[in-house]
Amino acid sequence: MGRAKTITRRSLLIGSFAVAGGVAFGGYKLAQTPENPLAVKDGVAITPWVKITKDGITLITPHVDFGQGAYHMQALLIAEELDLELGQFTVDPGLPSAAYWNTAVADENVPFQIDDDGWIAEGARLGLQGIFKLAGLQVTGGSSSVPDSFEKLRRAGATARETFKAVASERTGVPVAKLHTRSGSVILPDGTGLPYTDLAADAADIEPVQVDDLRAPSDWTLLGKNTERLDILPKSTGTLSYGIDVQLPGMLHASLRVNPRRTGVRRIKLRGAKEMRGVERVVHVTGGVAVVARNTWYAIEAARAIEFVFEPATYPAEQREHWAEVKASFTRDRRDRTWRHDGDVETALKKGDVIEQGCQAGYVAHAPLEPLSAVVLVQGDRAEVWAGHQLPQFAQRAVAKIAGIPTDHVTFHNQYSGGSFGHRFDLGFIERAAEVARQMPGTPIKLTYSREEDFAQDNPRQIGASRARGVVRDGRIEALDLKIATTSSTQSLVRRLGFPFVTPDPQIVHGASSMPYAIPHLRVTGYKVPELAPSTYWRSVGAVSAGFFAEVAIDELIHAAGADPMQERLRMIEDPASRRVLEALAEMSDWADGGAAHPAPNQGRGVAIVNSFGVPTAQVIEVTHTQAGIRIDRVFVACEVGTIIDPVNFENNVQGGVIWGLGHAMNCEITFSDGAAMQQNYYDAEGMRMHQAPEIIVRGLESGGKVRGIGEPPTPPAAPALSNAIFAATGQRVRELPMYHHVDFI
Repeated sequence: MGRAKTITRRSLLIGSFAVAGGVAFGGYKLAQTPENPLAVKDGVAITPWVKITKDGITLITPHVDFGQGAYHMQALLIAEELDLELGQFTVDPGLPSAAYWNTAVADENVPFQIDDDGWIAEGARLGLQGIFKLAGLQVTGGSSSVPDSFEKLRRAGATARETFKAVASERTGVPVAKLHTRSGSVILPDGTGLPYTDLAADAADIEPVQVDDLRAPSDWTLLGKNTERLDILPKSTGTLSYGIDVQLPGMLHASLRVNPRRTGVRRIKLRGAKEMRGVERVVHVTGGVAVVARNTWYAIEAARAIEFVFEPATYPAEQREHWAEVKASFTRDRRDRTWRHDGDVETALKKGDVIEQGCQAGYVAHAPLEPLSAVVLVQGDRAEVWAGHQLPQFAQRAVAKIAGIPTDHVTFHNQYSGGSFGHRFDLGFIERAAEVARQMPGTPIKLTYSREEDFAQDNPRQIGASRARGVVRDGRIEALDLKIATTSSTQSLVRRLGFPFVTPDPQIVHGASSMPYAIPHLRVTGYKVPELAPSTYWRSVGAVSAGFFAEVAIDELIHAAGADPMQERLRMIEDPASRRVLEALAEMSDWADGGAAHPAPNQGRGVAIVNSFGVPTAQVIEVTHTQAGIRIDRVFVACEVGTIIDPVNFENNVQGGVIWGLGHAMNCEITFSDGAAMQQNYYDAEGMRMHQAPEIIVRGLESGGKVRGIGEPPTPPAAPALSNAIFAATGQRVRELPMYHHVDFI
């Protein structure tokens, strides 16, 4: 393959670092370059992200696309420096590889707040980055795809560009300094273009050219511009292939009935399921059975006909017991950590009339439009998997363990997915597909969850509650003591993946401890509720509940102080980025200079700002109180991400996050009875309807600072801004998610 098969060392070297607690890894180990996973015939893979042959250019985009535009974004970053135009390349997620390890996800997985840039916190992040590199951890999630890719992929494109210039120079004798690139070609001084595809074979035999400087934003031709996303045309024409669309010769289809209580089976009565139309086999899997049939419908119908007596759940059977456990968790022995402590809270609370309040937020399913599916083929000592997953290497290992083969004998083809929102962090659907395929070697098995089974097996968002005590004085907030108790979705997921979790969990308070206010006496403490029903990451993780708890409490204290919700927040803010965001929001929504919280009779507006994943995001929501219920009219959103890669995709992600946050705040929940989720389909957990969707006006701010992602941050402010708007319109405080328990929506 030649020397160009290796990754440029500079692109992956992170150097020496210190870890909080004194642990350090030798720099020599971290400097080692992971093997380039790309094998190319008659061409070159200059880096793990650029593959060029005489037949075309393929850009490898290892962060998986679940609808957020990750493939498009990654391709733009490479294409910008490689001087490609849209339409000149194809994209491919590639195969799982240590070469695609994620650095940015470390920011969210150390026991420090993301806005803590002290030397201990930064050292811990560098340490975890090193661990992730040594482990080769490839992950999509936590709004980390853009931060992880921003420099890495531009450098990959620049390395390829300069390498092709060097090849062209050797071929033509023209000095590199007199060459430039444009539209996938090296351009000679006389204007002649040498396409990269014509230079690819020669490029395989030279050392990749390392690049020190990347292009300044003023020179960008793709980044920062409005572009048509690569998947828009195939999605619009129905030609894009998702995981659920995979077809293989000789494939059979499977559907599950598995204990929704996550334990075993006492008794099964097949009731003739084996003899039903189209059924080929009924096989046992962990926690239940799978029906294998000639198509998915036959499999689902036969699975529904089977009668089970399941083992009971190991967690509390009834929802009221879950809430009782949450409310009993505000105790010293369950305290996870005090994450913020400014001033002297205890003394301040003794010097004024204490205002107390509390909120709660229940379990919520992920419920993406595409139900879980996976195709697995086990053949001899090899296996292949086609599925969408956020941790592809973990999926490989899971299949290898079930099939009894080495991990490197499992080929994993990551697929486009119709949503995830954290659902595809879990491995259950791939493990069950592998169990079926292992029992039917040589036959490709497509396992597709029915919608009901998808709901039943979902590991939902954490459940939690807050307790707030505050004091106001002279029209200002003097003190706030905010306690938050939730189950730990991080602990629940990590343990299912087979790892211990013993550190404090910053996600319990994320979005609350990062509030941007300079309150004289402020304390935010997290309490870890013992694990109840299994849970996992859900879009914006802990910030969706902690941000709700914090901003509703802040709003109530501002009201008690007799201050304006917008102006008092602006007065308290000390973080410059958050101030810019809130000032922009006030201007957008015409709420500057003490503008009214009541735009018109029966109308109200609420404001909230939540800093999550390093992105301060603020929203103003306007509602109308009608005789039939609450109508959401308009939403204004402002946020600061450092650099916007594609304004159109940025706006779409923000608008989607708002709709997601509002719909779930209004209507969606998972409740348990007899140990199983009571909600079975969208009619049981109804999100926002199209006629309810408000106008959403978005403004993105760019400071040029640290680049952040935007997939998660638009969601957390939606619920508190809506709650605060309902109060402004009706005088009624809504402190529970979902809100339909207290108000109607039209």
